[in-house]
Amino acid sequence: MLELNDLSRRYGSVVALDGLTFSVKPGQLMGFVGPNGAGKTTAMRIVLGLLEADRGKVHWNGAPITEAVRHDFGYMPEERGLYPKMRVRNHLEYLALLSNVARTEARRRAEHWMERLGIAHRSDDRVEALSLGNQQRVQLACALINNPVALVLDEPFSGLDPVGVDVMSGVLNEQVERGVAVLFSSHQLDLVERLCDAVAIISKGRLVASGRVGELRSRREQRLVKVEVQRAPADWYKSLPGASAVEKRGDSVILSLQDGADEQAVLDRARQSGQVLSFDIVRPTLSELFREVVEA
Repeated sequence: MLELNDLSRRYGSVVALDGLTFSVKPGQLMGFVGPNGAGKTTAMRIVLGLLEADRGKVHWNGAPITEAVRHDFGYMPEERGLYPKMRVRNHLEYLALLSNVARTEARRRAEHWMERLGIAHRSDDRVEALSLGNQQRVQLACALINNPVALVLDEPFSGLDPVGVDVMSGVLNEQVERGVAVLFSSHQLDLVERLCDAVAIISKGRLVASGRVGELRSRREQRLVKVEVQRAPADWYKSLPGASAVEKRGDSVILSLQDGADEQAVLDRARQSGQVLSFDIVRPTLSELFREVVEA
């Protein structure tokens, strides 16, 4: 398990991290989200040993993380971390050799990841000749070439077209299935919501929410139901105890329910009033949750 414990870091008068604490389990895909400048990249660089925390520790499987452990991590920086003049195949083989992989195995792994990520046809091209999306695929291959036990990925989906997003999503899910702890940051919250087991949301260097998306949704104070009823009086819901309309469009209305109000009572009243076409519990998207906790 990867654990970030009470991480704090300042740059002069700027507080980048302020007691950040959360963990990523083996076989878990954790989304790490927050506004620009919230401290995500700083936290990731501390995990990889590229920066030192002013306070706090990073642990792996209950023990302080060491350089030997970090050697088994895969890292993908937001900025291009590639040698632009190197050819793709040579780049991957070189990084595998740096990880003490035998030359024959390094070649095999390079071929595997180029094929899996859809860049085998560019294997002899210089990195600088690739599109930004294909460079992003090379970066992921570099992060995977050492068969990591944990992946730390900073904006891995940046610059990818829909096909590239699907390929990278599939690869990350494969890594999770083999027990890798995966932490990745992204501003594409719909993608985070679709892929991730859990999320950690930070703002101004502090953790403001964490957990499974479903759990975060259930903690939301406001309960909403959306009902579509035909041939009903326009105000059929107004006498319902603990219910008030927050949006109405045609035959459809979204009701906010106070504590103690019963969704089934709403459905019963709707049935008595007209023909019910749909009845749904309105669950907030990750984007809505993000705005609520960040702007609170």
